Amino acid sequence: MPDQNKKIISKYQGDKNPDKRYLKLGRKITDVVAHKIGGVTSDDPEYWGLREVLTPEMCDVANKMKLRKHYTFEQLLAMNKEYEAIDLQKLLDEMSYIGILEYDYGDNYDHNHELKDRPRIRRYRVPFYVPGSAELFNSSVDRIAKNPAVASFFERMTFTPLAGITQMVPPGGDGIGMHVIPVEKAIDAKSESVDLEHISYWLQKYEGHISAGICSCRASRAVLGDGCTDDFDDWCIQLGDMADYTVETGRAHYITKERALEILKLAEKNGYVHQITNIDGENKIFDICNCNVKICNALRTSLLFNTPYLSRSAYTAKVTKENCVACGKCVETCPAGAVKLGQKLCHKDGTDFKYKHAPLPDNNIWGPYAWDENYRDTARMSNTYPTGSAPCKAACPAHVPVQAYLRLARDGKYREALAMIKTENPFPAVCGRICNKRCESECTRGKIDDPVSIDAVKKFVADLDLKAEDRYVPEKTVQSVHGSFDEKIAIIGGGPAGLSAAYYLAQMGYKPTVFEKNPIPGGMMTYGIPSYKLEKDVIAAEIDIIKALGAEIKCGVEVGKDVTIDELKKQGYKAFYIAIGCQGGKRPGVKNDDAKGTAIAVEYLRHCFEHREDSFSGNVVVVGGGNVAIDCARNAHRLGATDVKMFCLESRDTMPASNEEILEAEEENVGINPSWGPKEVTVNDKGEVTGIIFKKCLRTIDPETGKFSPVYDENETVEIKADKIVFAIGQAIEWGNLLEGSKVKFWHGNYPVADKFTYETDDPDIFVGGDVFTGPRFVIDAIAAGHEAAESLHRHVRPDASMTIGRDRRNFTPLNKDDLTYPSYDTAGRQEAGMDESIDYKMSYKDAHLDLTEEQIKTETSRCLGCGASYVDPHKCIGCGLCTTKCEFDAIHLVRDNPKCTDMRVAEKKVGGLMGYSAKRAFKILGHLGSDEAKELKKKRIAYKKAHSDKG
Repeated sequence: MPDQNKKIISKYQGDKNPDKRYLKLGRKITDVVAHKIGGVTSDDPEYWGLREVLTPEMCDVANKMKLRKHYTFEQLLAMNKEYEAIDLQKLLDEMSYIGILEYDYGDNYDHNHELKDRPRIRRYRVPFYVPGSAELFNSSVDRIAKNPAVASFFERMTFTPLAGITQMVPPGGDGIGMHVIPVEKAIDAKSESVDLEHISYWLQKYEGHISAGICSCRASRAVLGDGCTDDFDDWCIQLGDMADYTVETGRAHYITKERALEILKLAEKNGYVHQITNIDGENKIFDICNCNVKICNALRTSLLFNTPYLSRSAYTAKVTKENCVACGKCVETCPAGAVKLGQKLCHKDGTDFKYKHAPLPDNNIWGPYAWDENYRDTARMSNTYPTGSAPCKAACPAHVPVQAYLRLARDGKYREALAMIKTENPFPAVCGRICNKRCESECTRGKIDDPVSIDAVKKFVADLDLKAEDRYVPEKTVQSVHGSFDEKIAIIGGGPAGLSAAYYLAQMGYKPTVFEKNPIPGGMMTYGIPSYKLEKDVIAAEIDIIKALGAEIKCGVEVGKDVTIDELKKQGYKAFYIAIGCQGGKRPGVKNDDAKGTAIAVEYLRHCFEHREDSFSGNVVVVGGGNVAIDCARNAHRLGATDVKMFCLESRDTMPASNEEILEAEEENVGINPSWGPKEVTVNDKGEVTGIIFKKCLRTIDPETGKFSPVYDENETVEIKADKIVFAIGQAIEWGNLLEGSKVKFWHGNYPVADKFTYETDDPDIFVGGDVFTGPRFVIDAIAAGHEAAESLHRHVRPDASMTIGRDRRNFTPLNKDDLTYPSYDTAGRQEAGMDESIDYKMSYKDAHLDLTEEQIKTETSRCLGCGASYVDPHKCIGCGLCTTKCEFDAIHLVRDNPKCTDMRVAEKKVGGLMGYSAKRAFKILGHLGSDEAKELKKKRIAYKKAHSDKG
């Protein structure tokens, strides 16, 4: 079964007259039972992989050696009498450099692994394919570039020998390949762990002989087109003899134990699994790998075949439900997709939720029907179990961990709460003032009384940081031991989508450049949202954090006018994120709708921001029913309008503006007139606005199609006097010359066509996001889009990284609030912040909204029902412990419940282990055949066979 990669065909594959020396050597090394018994053919990777890099003379020398048996130079010279010593040494050096031979220095190390005071005598051997020669062929970027087919060779030799066999592997891995070793700080001191389960034990054992080199998996899978975004360098740490060998053959460089620990810590931050070699028994390892599940060939063997015993550690992660706050950080980092968000509350009948575990091969007939070729994507398809989790996180477009930051704020950990918010939202102070609060609309507490004031808590936490001398700047997590990436990324548009993309790219280690045509960044946050709702210093303060992370913001630069995309490409920019928003507006298409005295909302709001000192004493009519229309009306009121009225097509109940905004407008004497549509603008002899005629709107939505299709009563009209009319009925994109010469295509007028998941357009270097892609939405939607865009840009600029493989789909399902048993709860009502009465907040442009008090914060955060919690499927957990490093609530721990998984064996004894375990497993299968699980799997097995037989 091929993996999700392109196979690079060797020019030697399918040789009509294959060289028997390569066939013989391939058969010697292979673990593929059929090839071991029946022999290797030229179609097999054992042949063409060797043929790519070895000379016939090298095969002759290797064929005289037994597999994994050491030979000194003198012994090899005696076995190859046709060579002079100098020529044989040269050949052995070349074979060692290529990787068909390994060497060590025998017993030149004492029991402390210190080099003994005696001459160093090399001992050569032919290693396994994996870990061994197939891996070593790929441990040099130069070698892969010279012979790219070795990447396919490595990929095949980590798959073919194990297909159909992995279910027979007993706990501990039976001396096959690699073995997961937990994050050391995740191991409980009371867990009765053994030395072999501690990375520090191995580093101490080999101290003084530690090296670091490129990751063969990362380098080779990139060549195959399904690479990850990591830098290749130094993720593989070699120990002892292997360290010496890799350094001397140019594959690695020596590092200290302290540097090794730094690399391991960085790997944990990035969510990489620690694995050690498992072919030499419990007394020896030669590699500690830091594996990214998106490309790791070793993890693939257990995850693709759904056979965790092949690689899992002795530990399983378990959640302490009462401590869990469903932040989802454990879910995001779990390489196996073993942990997902569930719920803490019980069913309505009082029973607890039960989560279905994945089947295991222990007691089931196994085969391709039970494999998961798409395991990397399967693990990331959903962040919740089908029954759902906390609805607040699911409802938020950015999926901010609401429950988590409420708990932290409740405990007075305000800085930690802010850090939690900023994992998904770089503008908490902004959103605390203007968010449309979808999290609150779905809050489970709303089924009892009133939703938790989630937004007010966020505003309180963020405002504390705005006033702090030492403001919170998130720590960077870079997928490189070098600390940063050099690729240049351009972000065009300095609104919430573009700035959010810059924020997350900067956290990843880039220095993105934001090009903003206006004098001040912020987009509609700055130029569209009035200051009485959002003071501009709040926006500036949060943008300062983005700059502190390393993003550069160039204002007053219009791309397409002052500089072109082609010119930026010549400056070295590799990717472009266009997030220019909808800066234009729409007119209704009625008579005189462009008369003097009319304006569109975007222009009007910008004018109000830039010319706040102007006044206007006439009558103002605003056409539209959304929050933007409300903003226009309230601005007109503050500028001194005699009378302000709003007219919209929608009924009062279906107006898109939030109820809170409508009420505040009415308090300022703005007249709200629903169910009216414009028919004609009236003008005087000079072409100046005198009023507007509206016609009655009977409905806006077609009940059959659900589409916008207004119906009017043309006979019922009303004429309203007006000195100014503002149209707030939609926004439009103004491209200018921005995309001139690009391959970007359009639909629905001038909206760009792009992939809905990656945001990539038909021009592969150009990505789009925010309002320019979706049409006008809310700031929180733009923030979510910017976060996703950052991931796409990151993947695009890294060499041969897949745009989609292993990517988090950010799919959250809310729990069923109608099937819950609610716990005992407080009776404190919802806390609301007051207004600063010293400010005339009905006329002032100063924001008069106060924050909740600290006492109110404690009361309000305690109202959260804490309805979400994570749950770990023990059948999928590989015991890496990465989840524990992300939890700030002491809610998830490793438990040593599989001690047999630390049974490290010598590879030469694996057949006995396989046979012994297979016999035990056969009895388990017999006893399990009648179970519901076995019956269900049987149906899948039959369906799989039928589907594949139909395909021939």
